[in-house]
Amino acid sequence: MNQLSSPAKAGTGGWEVIIRFADTDIARTTRAHWILETSHPPTYYIPQSDIRIDLISPWAGLSLCEFKGRASYWSINIGGNLSSNAAWSCADPGRACSAIADDLSFYAHKVDECRVGGINVVAQDGSFYGGWITPNLIGPFKGEPGTLEW
Repeated sequence: MNQLSSPAKAGTGGWEVIIRFADTDIARTTRAHWILETSHPPTYYIPQSDIRIDLISPWAGLSLCEFKGRASYWSINIGGNLSSNAAWSCADPGRACSAIADDLSFYAHKVDECRVGGINVVAQDGSFYGGWITPNLIGPFKGEPGTLEW
């Protein structure tokens, strides 16, 4: 098993990140950026050039993050296999998070498989949160029962 060093605040790990849905690699990259927010496991953002963008389409809805600004949502459709609202992106995330502008981050619970450095991730609890949990990370994380008001 590959070991990951624990991320600190933000950066690029250089690990291969793979996202699969409906027996198809949606994304494969070693250029993902990860961001840690308070009480969350890392969220991975993937450059659009490393995503099968032909399988991704905009989805209705917007949200606002105090750190990354306005988020737009995306769906995956492969031969009628639809995962709506499966990813999000921030077109203008502000100076502190400018490296992720227009990159997509995927909800692990909305795809079949997410891997970081050869390790399968577990989705962060809660339908709104998009963090990816690997065995080297210790919670509790926001989204688990009793953490909504953190």
